[in-house]
Amino acid sequence: MVALTSAWSSWPAPAKLNLFLRILGRRSDGYHELQTVFQLLDWGDSVQLRPRNDASLVLVKGAPGVPPEMDLALRAAHLLQDETGCPAGADIVLDKRIPSGAGLGGGSSDAASVLVGLNQLWGLGLDPGRLAELGLRLGADVPVFVRGHSAWAEGLGEQLTPLALPKRYFLLLLPDAHISTAELFAAQELTRNGERATIAGFVSNELTDNAFTPLVRARAPLVDEAMSRLSQFGVARMSGTGSACFVAFDRRSSADQAAEACRDKFSAQVVEGVDRSPLLDAVDQYRAQGTASG
Repeated sequence: MVALTSAWSSWPAPAKLNLFLRILGRRSDGYHELQTVFQLLDWGDSVQLRPRNDASLVLVKGAPGVPPEMDLALRAAHLLQDETGCPAGADIVLDKRIPSGAGLGGGSSDAASVLVGLNQLWGLGLDPGRLAELGLRLGADVPVFVRGHSAWAEGLGEQLTPLALPKRYFLLLLPDAHISTAELFAAQELTRNGERATIAGFVSNELTDNAFTPLVRARAPLVDEAMSRLSQFGVARMSGTGSACFVAFDRRSSADQAAEACRDKFSAQVVEGVDRSPLLDAVDQYRAQGTASG
């Protein structure tokens, strides 16, 4: 283990969009097999970490309204500590921008940034594959944030193939609505036998369907209204099982204009899609600093 620093360090925790999402069937273990494309964004949360010389893991500031024992960031730190036997601890601060229950992967991304950041700060030397395995135990979306690339995903969402996606800007509308993911997966009207897609089919046709969209629109009038508003500008989509809705633009100026037209009713955010997570840039920077100081 390397010598611990007492300084705070910052680790990005970017949001994601599901550009499409299909449920192919229910497995014997009760989980659902799916296909999706994860688009990483240049916008999201930030995780502040400070190593401790004792074994304490302290969530100084967590996600609003989430009990510490349920916070994925703190659970990620405990899991990494338990699996490696690391004697060090950490203080953790979450600077939240991603709304809870929006389908943007906020909790999963926070957990991934804790795994990746503490792996560096504690000098554990775990490779991304091992960190992704640990992340999967916390949630199906955690591995894509650990690996840090926009990707085609299958299985539970953990079988990842990195993709180079077109440069796009996205207008996000964030309705104040929250639908239980468990409720959606249990809904009788959920389409569980979607047609299997291929990467080539996605690239040529840019699939946009989401199996959960009709369920959420029927349960959340604000989401339905947001989707209708966005459809004025292009193909409106919903991310994951959450309330966030989005539409893609080729030019940021067009996205900015559309955002202004929506802010009378909705919280609107213009973001850029990225193929490589800013979390990986933070890792490179941390390693470069260590090399320079050494």
